[in-house]
Amino acid sequence: MARSVETATVRKEEGYSGSPAPFVFFLAVFVFFLALAFIFFPYLGMEPQEYTLSILSVVVAFVSLMFLPATVAINKEWEEAIILRFGRFQRLVGPGFFFKWPFAESFLKQDKRIITLDVARQEVMTNDNISVSIDAVVFMKVMNTKDSLVNIQNVWNSVMKYAQTTMRDVVGNVELDELLARREEIANKIEKIVERETQDWGVDIISVNLQNVELPEDMKRVIARQAEAEREKRAVIIKSEGELTAAGKLEAAVQKMSNRAMYLRTLSSLEDISYDQSNTIVFAIPMDMVKGEILGLTAFATADKTTKTGAPRKRETRR
Repeated sequence: MARSVETATVRKEEGYSGSPAPFVFFLAVFVFFLALAFIFFPYLGMEPQEYTLSILSVVVAFVSLMFLPATVAINKEWEEAIILRFGRFQRLVGPGFFFKWPFAESFLKQDKRIITLDVARQEVMTNDNISVSIDAVVFMKVMNTKDSLVNIQNVWNSVMKYAQTTMRDVVGNVELDELLARREEIANKIEKIVERETQDWGVDIISVNLQNVELPEDMKRVIARQAEAEREKRAVIIKSEGELTAAGKLEAAVQKMSNRAMYLRTLSSLEDISYDQSNTIVFAIPMDMVKGEILGLTAFATADKTTKTGAPRKRETRR
């Protein structure tokens, strides 16, 4: 936004003008000498001096007419031009018709659209001594036509070369892992450096993007193995955490369940796995799970035996 205001101020100060003075001048000369020729035309047969003057007027009129196209030029909607008078900057002209003096003035045009520059692929050695092949794309726009034409010879090629050099320097100062993980941050760093160094060229660096980072084949295999090992590590950790959580839940369930409940749970599990009659299931049950049942059955058997042995004695006593 600040650059746009600055550009508008420059235009106002330097005369953003399309004055038709050259065209009007040569048109007036053509009309004047053509009229002068017609004035002397009726007297052509009278005196040779008047005849020569009429011929000269016609010649000057048609020469002026030939200069008219040279006074007019056209800028497209996305173009802007500077006018040089005898090699020195004169004024700035925008889209549409503009006028200039033939021979005395010339003009240079500049494209004001956003331009995409492809930074050529190059081999770069990272800070950890790994060779990578990298390329980038630069988006830029001319904000000051005069600076882009006067201060630099070829602004597009110059920006591309500078971006290429900056990319090599920045990538050379980072390690491979950092390059792969922080591509956007590195691209922003390149953009800031290029924009700072090209601010006198009248351009605005919109963005710099790293396109492709190509690794050697052996390094690709190493990274693939590293990624696989990392995934296996996470899988083992997740599985261990799941087993730990399940063990905690089971321990809490065991503490809440009574011996009979555990026994019923065991029988239920056996029922679930005994649908296939061809399977032979051998299992062991801890004695503490059925200790209460065994003690109860023993006491019941003892009481029954006592009852059976005590009944005949009572009948004998009655007799």
